[in-house]
Amino acid sequence: MREIYDEYEAAGRLRVPVAAWRWATASGVAPAADAGTRQWSRATVEVVDAEAVRASLRGPAGASWAADRLTEALGEPRRFRPPVTASAIGHLVRAGLLTYLGAEPAYPDVHPDQVAALARRRDLPALLDRHVPLGPDQAAHRLGVRRTDFDHIVRLGWITPTGSVDIDYKRQGGVTTVPLYSGEDIALLPVIRPSVDWHALRTLTAGRRSPLATLTPTPQGEKRLLLAGVARIVGVGRAAVVNWRRRHPDFPAPVGGSTVHPEFDLRQVVAWLLDHDKIAVPSGVPAATLTIGPALGAGAAQRFRMDDPLLKLTDDPEDEDRLSGWMTDTDADTLAHLTTAESGAALRKLTAPGTTPLAVPDGLHVIDRFRAGTGGLHVTLAWPAHLRGTASPRTAGGVIRHGLPYPAPTTWCRCARQTCGGIIPTPHCADHGRAVEPVMEWHPADGIRCVNLTR
Repeated sequence: MREIYDEYEAAGRLRVPVAAWRWATASGVAPAADAGTRQWSRATVEVVDAEAVRASLRGPAGASWAADRLTEALGEPRRFRPPVTASAIGHLVRAGLLTYLGAEPAYPDVHPDQVAALARRRDLPALLDRHVPLGPDQAAHRLGVRRTDFDHIVRLGWITPTGSVDIDYKRQGGVTTVPLYSGEDIALLPVIRPSVDWHALRTLTAGRRSPLATLTPTPQGEKRLLLAGVARIVGVGRAAVVNWRRRHPDFPAPVGGSTVHPEFDLRQVVAWLLDHDKIAVPSGVPAATLTIGPALGAGAAQRFRMDDPLLKLTDDPEDEDRLSGWMTDTDADTLAHLTTAESGAALRKLTAPGTTPLAVPDGLHVIDRFRAGTGGLHVTLAWPAHLRGTASPRTAGGVIRHGLPYPAPTTWCRCARQTCGGIIPTPHCADHGRAVEPVMEWHPADGIRCVNLTR
């Protein structure tokens, strides 16, 4: 009789699916291999409860299903993070974060409960960056730039592939080798290249020439940093870096330069800064800041933070604008309470990436909130698009509003004229001051109403 069993033979001996045996050994239902790598002794196999092994697996999940669950856990939609793909599940299995249960290793079957546990981890974005490489299109998405801009980044030598994969396009050109890049290296680019105007790069429209096109490739020597360069990455003074070097014996040794102006390897410096929490891998876009108060203006306004914000501004005045992102439980509950009134709440000031500060006088409501497993709440806000306006530069915010005069202004009127045809009246104006109101139709400054008036 056989004395040593591999996983297939052990599963056959117990008459259970091999996927169930794999999961049982990974989850502790069955003993770990005791006769070599992925091999079990006969005595070990014979004492295992076959029914317990069979019951431990409710059915393996495919890689595509698992990828969709992890994408949902990240919070959709996200501007700068591509969806998790089925091939990413294979990388997570090889990293030991998921157990291989069968099918093609590149697109493995996994346990749904283990996927759910991984989706609940708050460090899921960091785990994906660390273990899942990205192709050029995914890398451009992760960085928030156009593909042509990412090609320039590669040309300049700011990032190099960590591997490659062969893709067979069959009738579309045969086998093509696609380079793969570290997700962590991609996310760190805006941190370690502070001289680049990343906001301008990320907001370039189609057809515009990349500002990186005029730059020449980085010579090998420029991958070295002076102490001042290290300080720029962290956002501190040179003296602070000198102090770190003196106090920490594991600070990278110079690779060139002089005693007075030593040079350090960029990769070694970045690794040291990460290990000592001097910098962090960005996990998403900058947060949005909202100042919200009662719609009628009575009562103090409160400030809220929203991570990974996505702002959708409609061109239809009859439609709604929407803002979604992640908030803490406390902020989400407070915000929901503020917006329960029939008229909603007033958005005194919204500062979000990619737009000028906005404000809405009333009508702000929470229309959706759900927990996707990463520890926070995903909240969606909406307001009537025709009320959107520019926020006042004052700290308290508030909507700057224009007046559309019913009568034509006289020649001596000194009220500020706007491109929409409206004005910002002064209190002492005989045509438009407070003493002669109402003589105007009000609308938010630079809001969708102003867009309509310019047509």
